[in-house]
Amino acid sequence: MFGKILIANRGEIACRVIRTARKLGARTVAVYSDADARALHVEMADEAVHIGPSPVGDSYLRGDRIIAAALATGAEAIHPGYGFLSENPDFVDQVTAAGLIFIGPSAASIRAMGLKDAAKRLMEKAGVPVVPGYHGEAQEIVLLASKAREIGYPVLIKARAGGGGKGMRRVEHPDDFSEALSGARREAKAAFGDDRVLVEKYVDKPRHIEVQVFGDNFGNAVHLFERDCSAQRRHQKVIEEAPAPGMTPALRKAMTEAAVKAAKAISYSGAGTIEFIVDASEGLKADRFWFMEMNTRLQVEHPVTEMVTGVDLVEWQLRVAAGEKLPKTQNEIALAGHAFEARIYAEDAAKGFLPATGTLYHLRFPDAPPEGAAMRIETGVRSGDAISPFYDPMIAKLVVHAKDRTTALGALREALARTEVAGSTVNTAFLAALAADADFAAGDIDTGLIGRHQDALVAVPAPSDEAIAAAALAAADAGALGPAADPWSSFAGYAHFHTLARRTRLRYGEENILARVSARPDGRFQVALEAPHDAINAHDLRNMPRSARWPGHVTVFEGAIGYTFTVPDPLAKADEAAAASDSLRAPMPGLVKLVRAAAGDAVIKGQPLLILEAMKMEHTIAAPHEGVIAEIAAEGAQVSDGTVLVRFEDTRG
Repeated sequence: MFGKILIANRGEIACRVIRTARKLGARTVAVYSDADARALHVEMADEAVHIGPSPVGDSYLRGDRIIAAALATGAEAIHPGYGFLSENPDFVDQVTAAGLIFIGPSAASIRAMGLKDAAKRLMEKAGVPVVPGYHGEAQEIVLLASKAREIGYPVLIKARAGGGGKGMRRVEHPDDFSEALSGARREAKAAFGDDRVLVEKYVDKPRHIEVQVFGDNFGNAVHLFERDCSAQRRHQKVIEEAPAPGMTPALRKAMTEAAVKAAKAISYSGAGTIEFIVDASEGLKADRFWFMEMNTRLQVEHPVTEMVTGVDLVEWQLRVAAGEKLPKTQNEIALAGHAFEARIYAEDAAKGFLPATGTLYHLRFPDAPPEGAAMRIETGVRSGDAISPFYDPMIAKLVVHAKDRTTALGALREALARTEVAGSTVNTAFLAALAADADFAAGDIDTGLIGRHQDALVAVPAPSDEAIAAAALAAADAGALGPAADPWSSFAGYAHFHTLARRTRLRYGEENILARVSARPDGRFQVALEAPHDAINAHDLRNMPRSARWPGHVTVFEGAIGYTFTVPDPLAKADEAAAASDSLRAPMPGLVKLVRAAAGDAVIKGQPLLILEAMKMEHTIAAPHEGVIAEIAAEGAQVSDGTVLVRFEDTRG
């Protein structure tokens, strides 16, 4: 086993690798950018090396600096985690040339599977079923459009490099092909440095089912069963589970055999995932699945496989890279129970899952697993850490395991309801709604489920009067009060002739709320809310909804929903002129990738005006109303959250 390894990654996966390395007695070296100087993975590692500024191109993608850090600290091997350089064969070559060991597959294996079109041609030769489509080298738009017509609409345009839904577009009609192709190419170029695409038949009711495979350097390869990753938004996974619901013995046998065949076709060593698209329109059948791609690395969702097999996949990675054989044979690997993983992101589900930034002023996960279940929290952040625009906005992965799917799903719902995040917009309410969705609960899943149910899944009910009262109590600093020994130190201190009261103003969305919080000497409170709300007698604060106070705000937690109220500063004066300005502002920091309008243009509501690239994804900024553009941001401009992108002419006359 290695004495010291360097982890060429950040966040939760770096923390995950550190835990297993520590268990095996290996010391760890972390690398970090300016933005991550005080990150959790830096704190957990035995050593840490600064490798550059915050942008990934200046730090986590600088293979030369990472290798130099490994050599300087005496590390014997480099674990790439996932993302960044994990599937870069040139980096693997550089690591090997430096006399270090890459904890992952060979550069040749990565190259064989790194481009989707070449990988599919290879799989066809190996006898693995491949989805119908065009996987050729030619990229002329006329040819691609022609192939799309031959395949038959709808089709899916996919970047041939990378993954995560970036550079992917579904096209319903030939008239939309050109624009979809342009968008896919731009996004692919920005994310992977390669704008070439392939075109495939879009399966009407697709299930995304993948098989975990593992190989060693002695020609052995095994599978660790399947995961279902069909619950996706914007082609990115949201909740994964193992095993796949409704899986039949015949399909499992066919799919796992094909996966192992694919791994052996490239003499694969290490952890890998073979991703399949399955046509579920007539149930799961052994002749209705096709190879999509291979991820030549550890997957984000690997914990669900670990939960149902009892295997530490990171430990296997380290052992195989150190020259050992696979710890188990195929017959020794068995399924037990059911597991779910929910990805908790800083994002606004109601705004098309727009990535969010912010400081995590309050972050709390369940203290103990739900009854009858096991639980893991995989995270790389703590309370007080910031979600920056430079990296993926994942906060944590919440993983549960129980004896069966129904019990595990109930445990997932309970764990989400006990998770508290304040300081950034998060998707916990959406995840809880998805976990409670009738079709999802029944296992009737496909990749279009979230899109079909999205309006219901992202809808958040108005806060209850109890939630508003809890916010008022927190805003009045009454949330932790009871009878006090020193009456002068407490809101609920002393009043000679009348009950103490405090007027508190709150704002939720567009609603201004006025509350009068009355405190009694015995520690009881009453919150009187202006109409249409009711007075709330908060006799026992322990029964009130949980809340967290943070600068200028209060977040109240009811189940998995966090209601955030603004607490106005009574000394601050509103900037009425700014509030009344007719402008459109950036919803997040990003790069103005494409401008589709110009000053003087008359536009209509909903018309696309520009494309903002943030967190390696493209976001269309549309006109909020009719008007004439006075000014518009320049293409290539780097903007911060709240920057004016478009200013309209004042037509108030």
